[in-house]
Amino acid sequence: MIPAGPRTALSQASLREIVRELAAQRASWRPLVRYDPARRWYQLLEQRDDHEIWLLSWLPGQYTGFHDHGRSAGAYTVAEGCLAERGARRGRPWRRSRYVAAGAARSFGPWHIHEVRNSSAVPAVSVHAYSPPLTGMQRFDLVAGRLVAGAAETGAQW
Repeated sequence: MIPAGPRTALSQASLREIVRELAAQRASWRPLVRYDPARRWYQLLEQRDDHEIWLLSWLPGQYTGFHDHGRSAGAYTVAEGCLAERGARRGRPWRRSRYVAAGAARSFGPWHIHEVRNSSAVPAVSVHAYSPPLTGMQRFDLVAGRLVAGAAETGAQW
């Protein structure tokens, strides 16, 4: 039996507002930030029935690879630095990245596929919110210019 999800999911606009407001509260999250040269660092900041909030740090060159967020909608804002996002449509990655500078926010619906990376020379920090809370993510491999489903992940793996 699949557990029932929350009665309501937050809108993309609400998720953008949440991440922007939390990013503006620098004193609440800045002492928590860690940088790990081996992999992106992340920490769950809040989890409720209808959403969750994560804090991530990115050293230069660190990236997510192509992935979705399953049935969860999401939003993120860059609190420090700059990140590059590349989405995909119909199984083909965008040719160019969209740059998201400090203070800017992006949102997306369920099953949205993208890759996020720090392609700058300085570290970055971002705040992410998902509604409903994440239960799984699908990774994608780039093969001959097309995305092919790879490993599926659950919370124990990210």
